[in-house]
Amino acid sequence: QVQLVESGGDQVQPGGSLTLACAVSDSTFSTSTVNWYREAPEKKREWVAGIAPNGKTPYSNSVKGRFTISRDNAKNMAYLQMNNLKPEDTAVYYCWSSGVWGQGTQVTVSS
Repeated sequence: QVQLVESGGDQVQPGGSLTLACAVSDSTFSTSTVNWYREAPEKKREWVAGIAPNGKTPYSNSVKGRFTISRDNAKNMAYLQMNNLKPEDTAVYYCWSSGVWGQGTQVTVSS
């Protein structure tokens, strides 16, 4: 059974940085795509970034140039490095892979 657990969410000031982690229990992790999504209060869940087995890393326009997605196949981990954070980045961030969602981790960007 595939399970995903996110961690690393916190409250940070605008302009700050934060790294989220996603631990993936999946025997086929190295050949699976991983995506990060986020859901702000009163808004629909939106796609943020993805990383494919071939290394392709598309990003949404709202985070392009500020966020970096990566993976460590030896550790079954995916990461989202977030730089120059803005208040509009405030949301619960979710990891998704192989049709399974993680529980989410809260990111709050405020002064």
